[in-house]
Amino acid sequence: MKKIVTTVIGLSLALPLFSNAAFAQGISLTPASLTPYQVTVAAADYKGKSGIALTMPTPPKNEKTFAVLKEVDFHNGTIEATISGQPQANAGEGARGFVGIAFRVAADTSKMELLYIRPTNGRANDQVRRNHSTQYVSQPGYPWEKLRKETPEKYEAYADMVPAEWTKIKIEVKDETAKLYVNGAAQPTLIVNDLKQGKDLRGNVALWIGPGTLGHFTDVKVTKVD
Repeated sequence: MKKIVTTVIGLSLALPLFSNAAFAQGISLTPASLTPYQVTVAAADYKGKSGIALTMPTPPKNEKTFAVLKEVDFHNGTIEATISGQPQANAGEGARGFVGIAFRVAADTSKMELLYIRPTNGRANDQVRRNHSTQYVSQPGYPWEKLRKETPEKYEAYADMVPAEWTKIKIEVKDETAKLYVNGAAQPTLIVNDLKQGKDLRGNVALWIGPGTLGHFTDVKVTKVD
């Protein structure tokens, strides 16, 4: 099966690379390369890296708070990114710097899968908060509140992370399974074996933030296997 790799590089356009196993296409990560929903997008240089900053100017109506990468169709494969999240200065007490990657986002945004992190939880003194450092949700129908209430601990896990610092993540997706790796770990932090929208959904990849978050994104790479 042919593997296709799409690399999104902060503010630079890479030349296509070819090999027997993969096709790599460089895409400039700029505001023009993204379609925003309930967020604002800006080019940003942050802690030594060029990329994208996302903020949320008004309270969101739902969890569709992302910027969709244009012309990226994804079903199975791997998504890698370097991300940073922190609460904005005026954020409420419950802000955690929510930041992550949505995938298989339907063209009309009616469906999506989402894996994200809560950076302020990573080194909290409260162990329960630490256990909620990473999260899976799915739309429609599966917000974090429902999943935590009905299946506690199944869709959340601990990982070490720091707010306002770069965190490397990798998401491996195959049919109904997604695995989240954090900061180059050999083993996944979180495994989801029953993606709620089913194994056949395909769609876009998006940069996602939650309420009260200032998020930064760079070094995004999408490897497609079908």
